[in-house]
Amino acid sequence: MKNGWLLLGVVVLVVVPLWWKRGAEFAGADSQAEGVVAEVAPQYTPWIASWWEPPSGEIESLLFCTQAALGAGVLGYCLGRRNRRVTADKPC
Repeated sequence: MKNGWLLLGVVVLVVVPLWWKRGAEFAGADSQAEGVVAEVAPQYTPWIASWWEPPSGEIESLLFCTQAALGAGVLGYCLGRRNRRVTADKPC
């Protein structure tokens, strides 16, 4: 039952903000920062350019999610190994 309440809480936390701000555009921090820099210093030129630009925003999101999933997997694996090592040292 506890897991059901946790799942319901997660769904509420995801759905309510999206329902509350229907039609809003959620821009990333990079694009917002780019707009502020253009206002503050219009003569600014970037130091370095990307060597590859994803063909679409969906591909960019996919790559970002893949990177996050791999990072979470590595972190979870390392924490699991550490936890197993700590609990293996303790007698039952």
